[in-house]
Parts: sequence; structure tokens; C-alpha cells
Amino acid sequence: MTGSSRQVPVELGERRYLIEIGAGLIDRAGPLCAPLVPGGRTIIVTDTAVAPLYLDRVRASLEAAGLRADTVSVPAGEASKAFDSFGRLMDDLLDCRPDRGTVLVALGGGVVGDLTGFAAAVLLRGVDFIQIPTTLLAQVDSSVGGKTGINTRHGKNLVGSFHQPRLVIADTQVLDTLPRRELLAGYAEVVKYGLIDDAPFFEWLEQGKGRALLDGNAGARAEAVARSCAAKARIVASDERETGELRALLNLGHTFAHALEKETGYGPDLLHGEAVGIGMAMAFDMSAALGLCPAEDALRVRRHLESVGLATSPRAIARDNQRAWDAVRLIDHMRGDKKNRDGRITFILARGIGRAFVARGIDEAPALETVRRALAA
Repeated sequence: MTGSSRQVPVELGERRYLIEIGAGLIDRAGPLCAPLVPGGRTIIVTDTAVAPLYLDRVRASLEAAGLRADTVSVPAGEASKAFDSFGRLMDDLLDCRPDRGTVLVALGGGVVGDLTGFAAAVLLRGVDFIQIPTTLLAQVDSSVGGKTGINTRHGKNLVGSFHQPRLVIADTQVLDTLPRRELLAGYAEVVKYGLIDDAPFFEWLEQGKGRALLDGNAGARAEAVARSCAAKARIVASDERETGELRALLNLGHTFAHALEKETGYGPDLLHGEAVGIGMAMAFDMSAALGLCPAEDALRVRRHLESVGLATSPRAIARDNQRAWDAVRLIDHMRGDKKNRDGRITFILARGIGRAFVARGIDEAPALETVRRALAA
């Protein structure tokens, strides 16, 4: 605990780093970052939505701590995670004349974090970076663990690297400015940690703390972010590069979700967290259909997601109810997933709430039936 913040360590030996969680940390970015920037140079990477809200405060804090703070901005939205956008970002960074002691600072949501982390991994063959996530989804998931990357026409995050940040600063106060839809998208990732291996956490959310978090309760938000980060930190420390089975569990719901995102063109019709919520409901439905988990558990997952306002079927997305969904096409998208082995789709399924596991060699027929049922819901 430091002042009003709490710390969650990510134990990776010499590359150990801290996740600082608390209200008002944006204005303490300078003193938090300064010990990690011995060269005194930073470049803040942000986007057009976040810059008007927080850029001046972060830059002022960095400069007050004696750091130079140049700035590069990218267009807001998932479309920036593309080759052409990434190329422009790299040119903009090189225009700032960085050296290998320059530290990039990612100020934004998951898109900015993924882009900045990948840029840091390849800029001058590798520089350090710091994450200042400004969405709930980024605070509890994408800012932690070192996965970076961009999308291609073949799928999501298929080009990237593992490159750990030096520090994550999660200011829970910035969540006050998020639209409800963005909060809900992040909340799906919070629920995920309970469903993977922490049934008591899911029950805590289910019994009202989840709704309190969404309604602005500062204590519930701080606790949920801390517990989510602690869960991810533990998994990352045990399986940093997803060489075993453990880190793959963080992809619960993502096999279905990435297929949905690809079908919608990674655009504004379907946010990543919304897709994950639908994907988790489908993963539990498929688990129940295969007799792996109780049908009641699948129903509990669906009820909870729907009770807070998350969709559990592609058809429930009001913005997209005219789309001609095709179950066979969605399954084909899943065949390009990074987790797949030996030409077979890898699913993260569950034996119950808090009991997720990696399922390899599962026949595609149950998945196709699950998708068809979801599309008909």
C-alpha cells in the first residue's frame, strides 16, 4: 500500500513490476514513473478520445517530476490496430528522435496499450514502456501480462510479441468518465476471473458487488480491479508466454468472441468485452451440452451477465440486429485462432463455475450447434 493506492506485484524475476491501483493516480504519474526512466525521456502514446481528458494532466505530472514528455496520438478505435496505422505510429515515434533509454507511456484503453506495447517491443529493437490504462477492460486485463499486437485480415492479435511493461498505473477514478457501454465491456473481463478459478469472486459479483461497481461504488471498483489483477498476475507469473495450459485459461469465451469480432469487422458494432460476454455464455452452454458442467451453472452465468445489461447472444445486440449471421462462417473464423493445435479448434470450457479448463480435440459439431442456438436466441 502506497498512500491511497494498493499494489499488486507481477512476479517475473528480474522483470518484476507493480500494478498500482487507486483513485487519483493520474496526477501521481510523474513520481511513480520517474524511477523507471533514468534517461529522463518519455513519449506518451494516446488516442483522440483520451487525449482531451487526461493527456495534459499526465504530461504535467511527468514534467513536474523532471521528465521530458513528447506526445503521439492515434485515432480512437479498434481500426488503429492495423498494419497501416501501426506503420504511421512507428514513423511518428521515430520523428521524436528516441534513443534506447526512451520510455513509451501508453495512455488509453486496450487498443492504445496493445499498440504501444508492440511499438516498444520493436522500436530501436526494444525500449521500455509503462501502462496507464483508462478503461475497466484495460485495467483488469490487457494492460497486465505483456501481450501486445495488432489485427490482420486473418484475425485478431495474430501479429505481436510478449513485451512486459515496467509499471501499470490503474487510476480507478478515470472510470467515472466511461460510458456505461464501455464499463459493461470491461465488466465481462472481471466476471471472467471468477468463472476461471475463483467461484467466491463470481458469487461476490453476483450478490450485488458487480452492480455496485457498475453504478460507481469506488470501493467495489477498487476491490474488483485489485482481485482481477491479482488473478491475472498469478497466472502470468506461472505461464508468461502461454507455453502451458494455465495462461490459455484467460481466453475463456475468446474463441467465440474473436470469431464474432472478425465477422463484425472489429468495428463499433461489437466491443471486445461485449464479444467476450457472449463468448463466455456460449462456452458454458457448450460445456453443459457436452455434460461437462451442470446446466444450472450455465444458466447462472447467463442470468448474471444479462442482469447487468450484457448481451449473451449476437442477436441481442440492438445495434446489429439486421446482420445475417452464419454459424458455419463463425466456426471457420475459429479455425484461425492462435490457441489451435494440429488443425483442431481449442476451446476453453468449464466443469462448473470457477473450474475452467483447456479442451483440445473437441469435435466441431457441438460448437456449431452451440453457435446455432445462440444465433437463434
